[in-house]
Amino acid sequence: MKEYHQYPMWDASLSLEERLDDLITRLTTEEKIRLIPTREAAVPRLGIPAYNVGGEAAHGVAWKGEATVFPQPLGLSSTWNTRLMREIGSVIGDEARAYHHRDPEVHGLTLWAPTVDLERDPRWGRTEEGYGEDPVLTGEMSAALVKGMQGNDPFYLKMVATLKHFFANNNEKDRLNCSSSIDPRNLREYYLKAFETPFVEGGALSMMTAYNSINGTPAIESPYVNDVVKGEWSMPGFIVCDGGDLSQTVDYHGYHTSHAESAAGALKAGVDCLTDEVDLVVSALEEALGRDLLEVADLDRAIRNIFGVRMRLGQLDQSGRNPYASIPESVLCAPEHAKLSYRAAAESIVLLKNDGLLPLQPEALQKISVIGPLADVVYTDWYSGTLPYRVSILDGLRNRLPEADVTYADGNDRISLKTSDGQVITLGAEGTLAAVPESSAPAAQFVHQDWGWGSHTLRSVNNNRYVSLTEQGIYQANAPEIGGWFVKEVVQFDPQTDGSNTLRTWNSIPVGLSEYQGRSVLIPIPPQTEQATGTTLDDNGDSGRTSQLPSNISEFATFEIDIVTHGIEQAVEAARHSQASVVVVGNSPYINGKEEIDRPSLLLPPDQVELVKAVCEANPNTVVVIMGSYPFALQELKDIARAIVYMTHAGQELGNALSDVLLGHYAPAGRLNMTWYEDESQLPDMMDYDIIQNDMTYMYHDGPVQYAFGHGLTYSEFEYEAIRVSRDTTAEATTDQLKIEVEVYNKGKRDSDEVVQIYGSAHTSRVKRAQKQLLAFRRVHVKAGARITVRFEVPVQKLALWDVTRDRYCLETATWAILAGRSSADIRQSADIEIEGETIPDRPLHLLTFAENYDACAGVLLDECLEGRSAVRAITREEPLYRDGQSSWISFNHNAVQELHGFEARVAAFGEAGILEIRSGGLEGDLLGVCDVSGPGGSVNGKDIKWTTIQCSLEAPHKVNELYIIFKGGAALRHFRLL
Repeated sequence: MKEYHQYPMWDASLSLEERLDDLITRLTTEEKIRLIPTREAAVPRLGIPAYNVGGEAAHGVAWKGEATVFPQPLGLSSTWNTRLMREIGSVIGDEARAYHHRDPEVHGLTLWAPTVDLERDPRWGRTEEGYGEDPVLTGEMSAALVKGMQGNDPFYLKMVATLKHFFANNNEKDRLNCSSSIDPRNLREYYLKAFETPFVEGGALSMMTAYNSINGTPAIESPYVNDVVKGEWSMPGFIVCDGGDLSQTVDYHGYHTSHAESAAGALKAGVDCLTDEVDLVVSALEEALGRDLLEVADLDRAIRNIFGVRMRLGQLDQSGRNPYASIPESVLCAPEHAKLSYRAAAESIVLLKNDGLLPLQPEALQKISVIGPLADVVYTDWYSGTLPYRVSILDGLRNRLPEADVTYADGNDRISLKTSDGQVITLGAEGTLAAVPESSAPAAQFVHQDWGWGSHTLRSVNNNRYVSLTEQGIYQANAPEIGGWFVKEVVQFDPQTDGSNTLRTWNSIPVGLSEYQGRSVLIPIPPQTEQATGTTLDDNGDSGRTSQLPSNISEFATFEIDIVTHGIEQAVEAARHSQASVVVVGNSPYINGKEEIDRPSLLLPPDQVELVKAVCEANPNTVVVIMGSYPFALQELKDIARAIVYMTHAGQELGNALSDVLLGHYAPAGRLNMTWYEDESQLPDMMDYDIIQNDMTYMYHDGPVQYAFGHGLTYSEFEYEAIRVSRDTTAEATTDQLKIEVEVYNKGKRDSDEVVQIYGSAHTSRVKRAQKQLLAFRRVHVKAGARITVRFEVPVQKLALWDVTRDRYCLETATWAILAGRSSADIRQSADIEIEGETIPDRPLHLLTFAENYDACAGVLLDECLEGRSAVRAITREEPLYRDGQSSWISFNHNAVQELHGFEARVAAFGEAGILEIRSGGLEGDLLGVCDVSGPGGSVNGKDIKWTTIQCSLEAPHKVNELYIIFKGGAALRHFRLL
């Protein structure tokens, strides 16, 4: 036995706290520092192995090799099936263990998934990673996944789920330096609610902070980590920051001037593990300790949290009790895992529209055409695992229809390229794109895919490889698929007035021709100052290493596009001679919407729209399949297609699952987890996170939509025949809860799943409430002709709002409608119930009132105060949400104060001096007083803002029921009271 095995830290019979106490006392300060980076160092003298925190598992274990791949998280959420999620989580845990056993120091067990942050805006580039727009659906589905991932042993963990990204991280543009403005009601009733469930009910033991700031404070130092996650929710695990965020807090947010300050701020705010370069983290922590920015006790607290998890994973353990230590490598890609992947894909499919066309009758199908650019592909995304195999929709239909004639046309043009001086582009050695005289060789042909908004891909007809920019800085047809952090398979076409085109790279660098190894090849044109050095461009468009490229590069090159075959014509011909057509359109997870890139539009690419219209016109029996990572605005397509099916990129069994739905072997029952809006005009600015005032998501949006949250059809007809609602407040009840029963009748001729959705709607409230809010849901299987009773128990606390007048949740006395239906817009049964709670009293504005606790606002942001809570200030001209002529104000309603004589406030000047106008009843109401806020204010994130207390007199009527505070200039307000 090793000497260290005798230490209490290695004794699994002791309590976890005793073992951690022993560990902490034995570590030196230098050893403690080296356990804070995500690549945690070994401590050989104590037997502690090196450990790698991190890795991805969004829909299967990723980046390690072949593993079972499930549908994208948006698709998993479309199943509305928590039991399925738990099974998927368990498979992810098993396969993570298998890789861990293979190389424990490389393949860790603390993986970064699921993404719980709510998807309030479908334009977000990372929509594929989340679980939708509703906190109840997101919370329960992610909690179920977490339970499966972490296992059901009372002590040992199969793996650990790291929830991300905390929080309000729904924009990719400026994500490294922007700030999301979140008021207390949005915070408590929406953004935090999704995270609460996987922590409190799911038992998640890790979390990742986001890149953005929240109310002016970088998320890596958010007070909500300590106050809410570790405080209110008592999360006993560890917190990790997002990749590189230690340095980005300095370099992008400008919040600190040194990495030592950044490291100290993060650890004191509750982050335990820093995701950045090891040497940077170590040096920053050493400096922070040397400058007394940190104490060793801060390191001890973080290490306790980290090793509390590592010990439960079975590390530092000789007992042999860990039930997950024996999971064999044979579980990787096991047949039963493939079956679960199929089931997940099938359950995720949403039937958006069906005008009697589906299901197709396989026995009557002699000829069917499968059409479209996504019909014979299975795409993965950045956080996907490596597919062990792939079944496309074309494959699936051919598998299921062995006797039928299944024809295929991708709908893409085949093109060739010719230079303006008459040379043609050919494929040379290794697929290099070279220009040669037209008489010397035939032009190469490419499959041209127009993804819209300037993004194109070219795939060689000769070798079936995508044209991509290589590390040598030349273009070759050598990429087997589109992918990578930098998507170098994308080429941008710029039409010219003479009908020719210029080309640009994926990052907008012009493409020209140059001599390379004796041939004239396509390459990016470096900036003029670099042409003489023969340098290439790195991933960010900056000059990189010196290459073999000479400097005699033309300033630009223009190309003529010759269409060899017209893709839509071929598609129409295939559709016209078929009994039925299936046209598959959608997105690539790497183009026009991904991490770092928000979507340019909710629409499908124009070329795909034209393809669908042409095929539907040629064959009315056309099923439109949308395979995409987010909701789309379908515009006219929803009216011309008889049947529309939606699914995300669904993994290895995609084609088999979709084929079984189309052919009626499986009745679809997936439901939308996001509102499908009619167009972008229904959405506010991308940076506006106030869903309540902006009427965002199904909860508040009162305009028309294309498809509602929760929508999804099936092949059978369901009726909801009765609903019964009661409140259980008996002594035997463990919690105050609503008991809800609804009878569901499958009156059709097919067995089918049904997703029963329970919503609540308050008839009255002191404040603006959601029109509907999801309270509970369940996916059930109902045989044809059968009736079942579905029962729910809903904590009454789910009806509570966040009372900004008292800083706590409040269950109001009100009449509530409890609604049961097939979607948020398809309510079949309802029952009213009187909820006895409390009445929110009038505001006591003579007491200290925080500015952030307003009732309504316009033209303001919440920003950092440094004295606790958030300050309110006007949006400045340089900020995204600024509008010319804006009014900046907050209001406080239902006030109890009578005799008003003065106004006292804690204020600061942000950038410049300003004033606060105090008015009664509205922006043009009686002016009660004006308070000067002197300046200049200095920097904001530099923290040299000076907060002062001011007073001004008020000329007020007997009572001011609605108090308005109007911000002008740089005036910022933390709190106030009326005198």
